[in-house]
Amino acid sequence: MAIYSLYILSKSGGLIYQYDHTSIKVEVEKTFNYPLDIQLFEQNKRIVVAFGQKDGINVGHNLLAVNGSLLNGTSLEDGQEVTAFLANESNYPVSLKFGRPKLSTNEKIFLASMFYPLFAIASQLSPELKSSGIEVLEADTFKLHCFQTLTGIKFLIVAEPKQMNVEHLLRRVYELYADFALKNPFYSLEMPIRCEQFESNLQLLLEQQEKSGVNTV
Repeated sequence: MAIYSLYILSKSGGLIYQYDHTSIKVEVEKTFNYPLDIQLFEQNKRIVVAFGQKDGINVGHNLLAVNGSLLNGTSLEDGQEVTAFLANESNYPVSLKFGRPKLSTNEKIFLASMFYPLFAIASQLSPELKSSGIEVLEADTFKLHCFQTLTGIKFLIVAEPKQMNVEHLLRRVYELYADFALKNPFYSLEMPIRCEQFESNLQLLLEQQEKSGVNTV
């Protein structure tokens, strides 16, 4: 089982800490003939699959390499634009490698900020007053677990669906936050957390949880 990542959001919804614990590398390489039967477009200086997913290549995957050469943004090693290269029939057959994009710091900040309104909407949709908001979001490949403190700080953990005892883990992370961040005289509330003791103890906690928190049913 695996714990993928941890996010800590301030009470105003800003990202104040993020840690990637386990990452899964997803890459698919395939040879294509002309014309290319998948649709690509440029997004944030990346070449992204927009339509025509097949053979493990999914919408949203990034083009990583062409004929074994890694891309530099949207350009080949010789400076030629990828879109122009792929539009030329004489360059086929061509080997293309696709993979799941690694989120940039700005993208993580943006995604974290999007959780805040979702949490508020979930609370308002509840037929009962004083709803706790979102506690678990479940997809086919992961679960997102959320724990909100009385002061409005949100702790999010993304883990494999079968990872057990994540609710307890979130509270243990909160204890580490209280011990090593809040008690740090140099830390200011609502500001990014930069504390070596917090991070080292967090890494140890997550490793212990992965070993013990497995569903064997």
